[in-house]
Amino acid sequence: MTVTHRKRTANETEKDIAEAGVKYHCDPCSQNITDTVRIRCAICSDFDLCVRCFCSGAELGKHKNWHDYRVMEQHSFPIFETDWGADEELLLIEGAETFGIGNWQDIADHVGSKTRDECEAHYLQVYVSSETWPLPDMHKKFDMDPESVAARKRQRLNQRANRVPAPVKAQKPMTSQPANHEIAGYMPGRLEFETEYENEAEQVVKDMLFSEEDTPEEVDLKLIVLEIYNNKLNKRMERRKFVFERGFLEFKKNQIAERKRVGKEKEVFNNHRVFAQLQTREDFEKFLDGMMKENTLRDRIAELQELRANGLTSLSEEHDYLREKAARANPRHAISASALNERRNARPLPQRSGIEETLSPRGSTAVNKAAPAVRKPANPLNIQNAEGIHLLTAPEQALCSTLRIFPKSYMIIKEQLLKEHARLGGLKRRQARELIKIDVNKTGKIYDFFVEAGWIQNSDA
Repeated sequence: MTVTHRKRTANETEKDIAEAGVKYHCDPCSQNITDTVRIRCAICSDFDLCVRCFCSGAELGKHKNWHDYRVMEQHSFPIFETDWGADEELLLIEGAETFGIGNWQDIADHVGSKTRDECEAHYLQVYVSSETWPLPDMHKKFDMDPESVAARKRQRLNQRANRVPAPVKAQKPMTSQPANHEIAGYMPGRLEFETEYENEAEQVVKDMLFSEEDTPEEVDLKLIVLEIYNNKLNKRMERRKFVFERGFLEFKKNQIAERKRVGKEKEVFNNHRVFAQLQTREDFEKFLDGMMKENTLRDRIAELQELRANGLTSLSEEHDYLREKAARANPRHAISASALNERRNARPLPQRSGIEETLSPRGSTAVNKAAPAVRKPANPLNIQNAEGIHLLTAPEQALCSTLRIFPKSYMIIKEQLLKEHARLGGLKRRQARELIKIDVNKTGKIYDFFVEAGWIQNSDA
C-alpha cells in the first residue's frame, strides 16, 4: 500500500477526494483506491489491493493470495454532524494527534475535504464544547440514505474544486533579522529575545538531577538553586512585560516621538524616564505632564521675580522691559570698548576732599566704607533618619547637625583624630587641620568639641 499525504497549494485545486488528504493505492497495480472499497491483508503490514487484483489472486513480495484479509469501506456516514463523515472525523483526530492542536492548516491538509476554518470550528464545537466533555455526544442518530450522503459529499468536493483560491499574501519571515523587523535579536514568533535578562541562568540548572541517592542536604540545596532560578525567571518576565506594554519594540514610532521632544520637554523626559518602571504607561504620561507644568510655573515665577527685582510692579510694564532687555542684549546696540574708555577718560575724577578720613587702629588713614553684609549661617542639617545616628550622643548629634556633617563621616573624623592623639600623646589644632581635609572652620569646631569633652589634650596649651 502507498499512503500519500499531499499538501494543497494556491495554484492547484482538488478534482475529487483522491486528490486531497490521505490517498491509498493498490500495491500490485498502483491504482488509486482512496474513494472505493479496498482489500487489506490481515497478515502483511500496510498491504492493500483493489477488488480486481484481489479477484485475480495477485501476489507481490511476501504477500500470498491465501492470506487472511479485511474489506475496507469508506465510512462516509455522519456520526456527529451531517456534513462530516466518520472517515473525516477519523482524519481530523489523526491530524490533531500528528500536528498538534492549533496547527489547523496542517490538519485541514490531512483531512483533505475541509478548510482550515471548518476543521477548527468543528473540533471546538463537537469535542471541546460538548455537553459530555471530554467525550463528544455519542447518542446522536442520523436517518440518512448512504447514497444521499455520498452525493452531498461529492457536491461539496465539486464546490471546493471550483472555488477560486484566494491570492497568497507575501509575508515577511518571522525571524530575528534587522531587515524583517525593527528590533534585532527579537523573535516575534516566540515573543522572546535572543539575549534575555540573566541570560546564563539556565546554565546552573541544565544538568541538575534528582535521584533517590541524594541526601536531604543535597535535596535542600537543589531546591534553593531552583528557587533562585525561578526568581530570575520572574524578573525576566517582568522586564519582558515592561518592554511589551510600553511599546519599546516599535522603534520607528518611538524614534519619531523622541524627535518631537525638544528643549525643556526632552530634558525632563530624559531626567525622569527611570521612574517609568515604577508606573503604568498612563501614570507615567501624567507624571511627565505634571513635571512639565511644574517647570513652566518655575520659569514664570523666576521671570516675575526678575521683574520685581528691577522695580516693576505691574504686568503692563513687562512688555516694555522685555523689549529694552532684548535691545541691550543685541550686539548692534552695545557700546564698543573704545567708546566706553573715551567716556571714562572725559569724566573728571572725583575729589577726595569730600571723603571723610578716619584713623585706623595702627594710625593710618582709611576710608569709611559700608559694613560688609553678614553671611547668614546655613540651616542645621536634619540627620534624624541618617545612617549611624544611634551611635552618637546628643551633643554629638547637635554638633553634626550644626556643621552639616553626616554621622558616618563624623565617625570617620573622630576615629582619625583619636588615633592620631593616642599615637602622639597630644594633638595640636594645626595637626588636626592637616589630618582632616575638610573646611578648616569645621575641623576647628570639632577639635574644640573634643578638647571640651576631654577626649584629646591640647598640645598648644
